[in-house]
Amino acid sequence: MDISRAGLLPANIRWRFRCIVPVSGNLQGDYTMRMTSFAAGILTLALAGFPAGKAAGEGHGTGGTERHQQQSVQSQEPLKTQVTVVNVFATVRDRHHGIVADLSEKDFKILEDGQEQKVAFFSKEVDMPITLGILIDTSGSMDRILGAEQDAASRFVKRVMRKNDEAMVISFDFDVNLLADFTQDTSVLERAIRRTVMNAPPAGIGGTVGTIPYQSGGTNLYDAVYLAAHDELATEAGRKAVILLTDAEDTGSRLKLQDAVEAAQRADAVIHVLLIRDFMATSGVGPSVANKMAGDTGGRVIDVHNEKTLEKAFDEISEELRSQYVLGYYPTNEKRDGSFRKIQVDVDQPDVKVLARKGYYAPRR
Repeated sequence: MDISRAGLLPANIRWRFRCIVPVSGNLQGDYTMRMTSFAAGILTLALAGFPAGKAAGEGHGTGGTERHQQQSVQSQEPLKTQVTVVNVFATVRDRHHGIVADLSEKDFKILEDGQEQKVAFFSKEVDMPITLGILIDTSGSMDRILGAEQDAASRFVKRVMRKNDEAMVISFDFDVNLLADFTQDTSVLERAIRRTVMNAPPAGIGGTVGTIPYQSGGTNLYDAVYLAAHDELATEAGRKAVILLTDAEDTGSRLKLQDAVEAAQRADAVIHVLLIRDFMATSGVGPSVANKMAGDTGGRVIDVHNEKTLEKAFDEISEELRSQYVLGYYPTNEKRDGSFRKIQVDVDQPDVKVLARKGYYAPRR
């Protein structure tokens, strides 16, 4: 199945339009942001209509007519009221790597581009729906661990998925294949995970058309992350995370590392990398790539050396996804210029580490 929901254009045409030139769209807000904007729109309409309604009931004579005309003119002017809220999901661990779950709003401080922001919303979330993208590297370097990946990923899906959660499964090597689109059915996801095969043919798994044309060798990691974030996760709401199982060695993508990272940031998606190493020799850039992807999106890199550590890594990610604080604020910088804003989350507690996204792209006018 093609990763594009349209599913109509030939793969090479879709790739040329959708991926060679990454789309720099506005930041997609989460559910809270969209609901806030919706409420603001209702408020704007109500306020814009209020003066004219009032004028209709005022006194007769020249004074009343002049006031009516003035207020009619004012009512025709657009009311420039825009409400933007930035939500940050944060996980806090102590020096023993345990989850810190007893913090309050006063323990947190948020800075945007170095300026402290007032926390407007705060909550502890353990049941908020999660949208997951499970991306599995099926290139030749994963041959010795693919079976363990399938076992651990299947157990992870069954353990972490709850009501209203959704997940998709993507494999990547020479090509990028969407094996299961967003679904709440864990049996569908498990079957998709079991269908992953090494070096899938260019036509895709089971003869379906892949998104990226076949190339003479390579692991299309950056392309896979970009497509997962830009084409799939960007339109989803709430908490979004990419679980990436790979050695982080890209040797075939048309896009660059920064393209993949930016797509995840614009989609407000966190990337957690289960870095699979020591199974085969690598060129050595994998760790730095993994740290870039996870670090810039607020995720983690967990080293995986064997099947036991792979299982433990899934357990840690599952715990983090279900133990998060949500902090919302209205940015003091109200410019709608599409610029990237850096976010820093500090906790007034000793020996703790905060995991949160490092920034966001402001909307454009």
